[in-house]
Amino acid sequence: MWKNYFSVTNLGEALDLLAQHRESARVVAGATDILIEIERHQRPGLETLIDITRLSDLDTISSDGQTIQLGPLVTHNQVVASDLMVERALPLAQACWEVGAPQIRNRATVAGNLITASPANDTITPLWALDGTVTLSSTNGQRTLNFAEFYKGVRKTAMQPDELLTAIQFKPLAENERGVFLKLGLRRAQAISVVNIAVILGFEGDTITHARITLGSVAPTIIRVPDAETYLQGQTLNDATIAEAAKLAGATPRPITDVRAPAAYRTEMVKVLTARALRLLRDKQERANWPANPAMLWGAKRTPNHALLPAAVRHEDDASDTIVTTVNGEKYTVTGASNKTLLRFLRDDVHLTGTKEGCAEGECGACTVYLDGVAVMACMIPAPRAHGAEISTVEGLADASTLHPIQEAFMQTGGVQCGFCTPGFLMSGAKLLEEHPHPTRDQVAQSISGNLCRCTGYYKIIDAFELASELAQQKEQVNP
Repeated sequence: MWKNYFSVTNLGEALDLLAQHRESARVVAGATDILIEIERHQRPGLETLIDITRLSDLDTISSDGQTIQLGPLVTHNQVVASDLMVERALPLAQACWEVGAPQIRNRATVAGNLITASPANDTITPLWALDGTVTLSSTNGQRTLNFAEFYKGVRKTAMQPDELLTAIQFKPLAENERGVFLKLGLRRAQAISVVNIAVILGFEGDTITHARITLGSVAPTIIRVPDAETYLQGQTLNDATIAEAAKLAGATPRPITDVRAPAAYRTEMVKVLTARALRLLRDKQERANWPANPAMLWGAKRTPNHALLPAAVRHEDDASDTIVTTVNGEKYTVTGASNKTLLRFLRDDVHLTGTKEGCAEGECGACTVYLDGVAVMACMIPAPRAHGAEISTVEGLADASTLHPIQEAFMQTGGVQCGFCTPGFLMSGAKLLEEHPHPTRDQVAQSISGNLCRCTGYYKIIDAFELASELAQQKEQVNP
């Protein structure tokens, strides 16, 4: 899959490696896009991966009052969990919540979503509406580009081979501004956008002072709709105004036809989503569906963890190359597995086959494990990331003599069906209970939005999650 895998300990090391390897190298931040591209042979000539995930100073969200800045390792779940983002950048938080499932949002970064440059990528749309910019760094210095300068077409950006995206900056919503992000997909979770929209309006009383509307998945890049924006200035949001703005928005793009929708449908849905967004802003209901205390699958600490390395490490595609890791509390030293995914590493080399391979694309959740305490999909993690890390698999849930409450509950409720997807559900459930000992039904549904069951419905599985909470409480009372 790759010849060299470098795990770096500071930004300078990463920039030096990019300068050295250039076109043959890619950066690993979340790896949820790059691994799929490698598997599909969409990255010919790629030989070197540069893993920056151990750099703890790159995963911060900060604000100086005028600008919000995201580091390149800020994940979608970090945005969702940030009070600052929910309060001052709601459209971006809503877009991040729509990306993938908890296990994917725990790894996938906002920066990676921007760099992939698909017009269907959800976070680009609100960041464009928020006047976002990106800072690109190399050994030659830095440059900052706005989004119109950064995006050159479908999956094309202005980044040079030796550059690393080191910051995302944007303006927080002003006191007189309100915004919302909406997405239309073909299913409720883990859906690629058919159309998405971000709308930000400024108000003086009920009168609109300015408008920014961006549309995704209708053109080669995210686009603005200037006719609708200009029309809205000076207007109030009555039904007639909303209908006309929606009509103008629908007339702007010339959408594509693809496997998800024909152009005519996309045009109509632009009108629908524009009208829906404007009605939500008029009625001050843009936050109505925001989840309260959502399930992150981070665990009791409610924060992601990084296992830091004392020094940079190079893993090569060589039979003698060694990965040293801890799995379920036991130390393993494995040779010749550095060009695999963590899923294949666990099954083939550590010989723990409870972690299942369903899709190998981060969609089914059968391979859910914990990486440094956080739930992730093992098929979306390069095996060398396990070096110096702590991994937990389904084999480690039970203690020596007692099943984990989620395992016991699956047995009692009949939640186990064919059993193939069960390990992933168990891992999601155990982490949910660690994070939310008394989960609501919404939190249960959120926690398994990345876990697919092909046998039948999810009723018994949800019953098992609720029973597991009761069993865990009983266990705690017996063994306080």
